Amino acid sequence: MDPRIAAEEAERFPGLSSAGRALLAALREHPHAPIYRNHSGHHLQPEEVARVRALEQTVLGASLDWQPNQPPDWLAGFVAECASKVPFYRRYGAVPAEFTYLPTITRAEVAREVPYLVPDDVAIDRLINYRTSGTSGHPLLLASHPLVAAQYLAYHKRALRRFGIELSYGRGQVGVVLVGCQATCFTYVSVTPTMDESGLAKLNLHPNDWRDPADRQLYLESLQPEVITGDPLSFTALLEIAPRLRPAALLSTSMTLLPGLRARLEQCFCCPVLDLYSMNESGPLAVFDPAVGGHVLLQPRLYVEILDAAEQPVAPGERGEVTLTGGFNFCLPLLRYRTGDHASLVRRGADLVLLELEGRPPVRYRATSGAWLNNVEITHALRPLPLAQFCVHQDAQGDVAVQYVGAMVEPTQVREALLSVLGRGARISVERRASFDDKVIQYTSALLGALV
Repeated sequence: MDPRIAAEEAERFPGLSSAGRALLAALREHPHAPIYRNHSGHHLQPEEVARVRALEQTVLGASLDWQPNQPPDWLAGFVAECASKVPFYRRYGAVPAEFTYLPTITRAEVAREVPYLVPDDVAIDRLINYRTSGTSGHPLLLASHPLVAAQYLAYHKRALRRFGIELSYGRGQVGVVLVGCQATCFTYVSVTPTMDESGLAKLNLHPNDWRDPADRQLYLESLQPEVITGDPLSFTALLEIAPRLRPAALLSTSMTLLPGLRARLEQCFCCPVLDLYSMNESGPLAVFDPAVGGHVLLQPRLYVEILDAAEQPVAPGERGEVTLTGGFNFCLPLLRYRTGDHASLVRRGADLVLLELEGRPPVRYRATSGAWLNNVEITHALRPLPLAQFCVHQDAQGDVAVQYVGAMVEPTQVREALLSVLGRGARISVERRASFDDKVIQYTSALLGALV
């Protein structure tokens, strides 16, 4: 092996076994493999693998023993630590006597202040910068860490265990396939050290990433992953490809999963489809359970408030904005982070449940060619422009209206960027605004079929 490639591999996969190396090669060199665009890895040192396993057991065995509007015992210590170690929160001054006297923050503040939200005692040499477009119109560059990324699996396992599913795939098998479907997508192969180096593949189902579109079915069938994760848009593409797979479960994240699509997926793949409420700022928050009629909270060290427009807690069972404090990303501790999503919060037996959660609906846009475009492709087209915030709406006739905040960007630049993906004949109106009054819904459409 080229010494430079070996050094990069050692950095991405510390302690990689010969079996793990063989699996990575098989995933990359399969005759029907996609064009993998990127390289990634777990970056966990051997002692950190043991730590992740211990954290996982804590997560799986923990209970959420607080009540709505009654903060858990750990909260006061968490607030004091944030006030001491986090530059952004130090600006608040003295910690108020009541938790609800603390100000709330939004995605706008996180987007602007993320370097100052990293605690002083976090070593920066192993930080991961994670870019997310989101749906509120505020692109984020989030601070994370290999230990944080590795802990997602624990919360996914907690969600799966609720439905009687225990993951078992290990050495020589493909544990997880993450699917996307967009013109440009970050794709790679990796292994999961806490599952004995089971394989992981991040795939783009868009034909752009395949030498032959038929390879998508053949490659997926050769992997036979234990779990497939994606969003409603990529799962719709998976249904169209129709590979013969029998996973233990599908995990849908990032966008609202409508019941009709869920039923089709369960019928096609003969397994449960879990609707996870998750966001990049906080990781997996909750999983929908029909038995309790809502999304059951997953994180033991995350306190959830439901606030009204005046930033005051509503009574248990009343509707308001989901607001977060805590979380497992020690590089981004959250204090009263308003998500822009709305629900009510109740306790039902051992569970804390978000009812009638309004998350982020999946939206497609129709190009002049008649093809459907993933809303992420709109984000990619606009990403080179220094926009602070934007929203894009397509009306029932196919006309597109854009509003944005960005003093350094001319409306003609926005229009040209969107013409590049929607087609030169697209009818696009663009309005520059000084600001939006509140969080906006970034992607909307009145076209029939736009909502998956």
